[in-house]
Amino acid sequence: MTIRELIKNLNCEKISGSATSAVTGVEMSTASVRRGSCFICIKGFKTDGHIFAEEAVSKGAVCVVMQDGTFFDALEKAHRRKIANGNLTLVLTHSTRTAAAVLSDAFWGHPSGELGLIGVTGTKGKTTTSLMIKNILEHAGHKSGLVGTMYNMVGADIVPTDRTTPESNVLQPLLRRMVREGCEKCVMEVSSQGLKLDRVGCCEYTLGVFTNLTPDHIGATEHPDMEDYAASKAKLFKMCEKGLFNADSPWFERIKRDATCRIFTYSVEKQADFMAKNIKYSGGGVEYDLCGACPDTHVTVSVPGKFSVYNSMAAAAACILEGVSPEIAAEGLRGVVVKGKAEIVPSGRDFTVMIDYAHNPDSFINIIDAVRPFAKRVVFLFGAGGDRNRPRALMGETAATHADFTIITSDNPRTEDPAKIVADIEAGAKKTGRDYVCIVDRREAIWYAIRNAKPGDVIILAGKGHETTQIFKDRTVEFDERKVAAEALKSIYGD
Repeated sequence: MTIRELIKNLNCEKISGSATSAVTGVEMSTASVRRGSCFICIKGFKTDGHIFAEEAVSKGAVCVVMQDGTFFDALEKAHRRKIANGNLTLVLTHSTRTAAAVLSDAFWGHPSGELGLIGVTGTKGKTTTSLMIKNILEHAGHKSGLVGTMYNMVGADIVPTDRTTPESNVLQPLLRRMVREGCEKCVMEVSSQGLKLDRVGCCEYTLGVFTNLTPDHIGATEHPDMEDYAASKAKLFKMCEKGLFNADSPWFERIKRDATCRIFTYSVEKQADFMAKNIKYSGGGVEYDLCGACPDTHVTVSVPGKFSVYNSMAAAAACILEGVSPEIAAEGLRGVVVKGKAEIVPSGRDFTVMIDYAHNPDSFINIIDAVRPFAKRVVFLFGAGGDRNRPRALMGETAATHADFTIITSDNPRTEDPAKIVADIEAGAKKTGRDYVCIVDRREAIWYAIRNAKPGDVIILAGKGHETTQIFKDRTVEFDERKVAAEALKSIYGD
């Protein structure tokens, strides 16, 4: 592919060079640049990629895409001979983030157009709903890919990931691989940042799903306010053919306001296209009748809590809208277990140990309320991630208010002092006057919880979920809570 073919659909303000060279790849980091690369200068929150343009040229880039005219002029002046000889092309455009999506999609041949692409967005429920959808699709005989928080998947092959929605030059080759390896469908968790920063630009969705919206990503490096957060989420529904919305969300009307897709709804509390009736909750999960735009179908899910009704109903409805029969959808949900989401650690004792990814006040309440009907006492262990926009005092106050006993500990402190994070959380817990303890070392805290367990306890290890490491300022260590809890159970209580 030549540069001219690559930039055909890009809104270019200025082009310097012949644009006839062949392109070998689209890159946003100079570490990946090789001879023939197209390098895109991304202006990030911390670093401006324009300052690396010269390095990219020195490493063999044949095209540099910029949005800063000053840098463009300087690079053009420095490399007049190379440009004149047809060995370098400079492109100026309004937004290099948009350019990254357009060029990555073009280079990889628009793979999303060859897949049935389902996007799931919302503050909570994206991971579980996406995994449930994939399970149903596979059960229905559709080989499917997954793009998600915990990992990506091509069929059954797991591909590691470091963020919910990858950059476009990582996402598009992943989608191409799915097509190449025979996937018919792909389920993608679509983060607000992925939408706001155009990582999913040019993706062609057959269906978008909105789960909910709660304050969780408000801050200097994410969203300045809830309206910006909602507006970012709402972009998905201008990119899909059909949209499935949680009608019970207070943000439902705002998210669907500018939608250009066909609108479908699901609800527990209201009249909607898909509804859950005759709901029964237990420690072993939930069951209900899925009604409305499909024949009444009984659904059983082995994950407890009201949120499990919403997640599974969204998954079933999404698959029905994609042509799967209600019966097959229900079968695909039966027995689904999502790692790190209300996941039970076998204890062999008269108390329960559960791992859950809950890491904000709303999700704290959701998981505590989910186990409350079958717990004599809820013991809630959690921390807060360092270098993240989290309302720590509110987290402490919420946990202590809703749990019977709270253990405040570390999560991933990153560059921050773990003890300082714990103190920030404790400030909120103190206000409640309820029982809690602070144990900074997370391993020690888990052992404490298990050593002091009482009959009928449900011990919730919250915040890390599927993660298997703990991140400190100077190191990352192995930390799988399943193993830590199992070791504590064996050491304290024996086989």
